[in-house]
Amino acid sequence: MNVTIYSDGSSKGNPGPGGYGTILHYIDGKGELHELTLSEGYRLTTNNRMELMGAIKGLEALTKPCKVTVISDSKYLTDAFNLHWIEGWAKKNWKRKQNEDVLNKDLWLRLLKAMEEHVVTFEWIKGHNGHDENERCDKMAVNSAESDNLLTDEGYENKDR
Repeated sequence: MNVTIYSDGSSKGNPGPGGYGTILHYIDGKGELHELTLSEGYRLTTNNRMELMGAIKGLEALTKPCKVTVISDSKYLTDAFNLHWIEGWAKKNWKRKQNEDVLNKDLWLRLLKAMEEHVVTFEWIKGHNGHDENERCDKMAVNSAESDNLLTDEGYENKDR
């Protein structure tokens, strides 16, 4: 099955309250388009963590192996795969230049795990540029960050990034 995942993240302050919005589109065997939307907010996180979380939650929602296109306005997310940063980080034991730890390692590892059963490609689109699904994801992310039921981003708050 072919699935398109649109995702966006938001943070009010960086760090601050944040959220993600994700839309999954797939076509069933009858040729009918289906949509699933996902969003959650966190009391203390960063924009980059929410960008990653949107893609993670979309992939984790899949129940069987799929061919997936993840569409995001986050260069942080898309470049990590399209420019092969993630391969370099993994080879260097999750270190960047000057032996610095890769930020958000917990989420990168979770994203890689969520990708295991799928064939995944990443596509960057310009944010806030009139793309319907991206605009919807942005709105969901912002609304989630502003909600009253905010979750704890354990990986951020415990500094296990």
